[in-house]
Amino acid sequence: MCVFVRARAFLMLYFSISRMPSICFQCFKEENGDPYESQFFFSLFRLGYILRVVWSLQYWLKMSSPSKRREMDVMKLMMSDYNVETINDGLNEFNVKFHGPKESLYEGGVWKIRVELPDAYPFKSPSIGFVNKIFHPNVDELSGSVCLDVINQSWSPMFDLLNIFEVFLPQLLLYPNPSDPLNGDAASLMMKDRKQYDQKVKEYCERYAKKEDITKSAADKETDDEDDITDEDTGSSDDEIAGHADP
Repeated sequence: MCVFVRARAFLMLYFSISRMPSICFQCFKEENGDPYESQFFFSLFRLGYILRVVWSLQYWLKMSSPSKRREMDVMKLMMSDYNVETINDGLNEFNVKFHGPKESLYEGGVWKIRVELPDAYPFKSPSIGFVNKIFHPNVDELSGSVCLDVINQSWSPMFDLLNIFEVFLPQLLLYPNPSDPLNGDAASLMMKDRKQYDQKVKEYCERYAKKEDITKSAADKETDDEDDITDEDTGSSDDEIAGHADP
């Protein structure tokens, strides 16, 4: 795949070098009529054009290396007003603040997305996961991992990080796929009772997807989870007590 793309690029460059100056030379000759003057300007133009193509080729080869492409994609993400928080002062792992898409059940929610770039990126797909909780058929509630074909199976070096946060993730939240779930409870509820499913999505957004939730430490999150479990146990005990008849 990579060899084919590079070969095609070299052929396009060769065609540009061999044909473009000749076309410009013919136009200049027809306009001025002097063949010697035309030939002189043609030589200068061709030299300048070749130098420009060589510079472009060097830049392209430089940007095609995984490390340079990684730097370029992360910088592009930062310049697009995404909040990027690097981990261990490197570009292989970082967190990105992601807002739920408008006109969806997740509108108003804010999530911290963990991104891990392999050494072979962009020829190998990145790893994407939600840090704070989200109720969605295609997102594992415990690990936050995402089930998305374009990332897991049909990834292409033509895609970049901006595509993930501006196209792929918004589409995932707008159009969940319950037939291929990572969260079986969410998928089952979505297919059986859409109204209750919508309500639970909004409850999760209200409880786990606020701005303060993405700034909490791991210890704070463990405390919140323990509180959730305690609340559920308390609720179950109350139900049991209420169910017993008085002697």
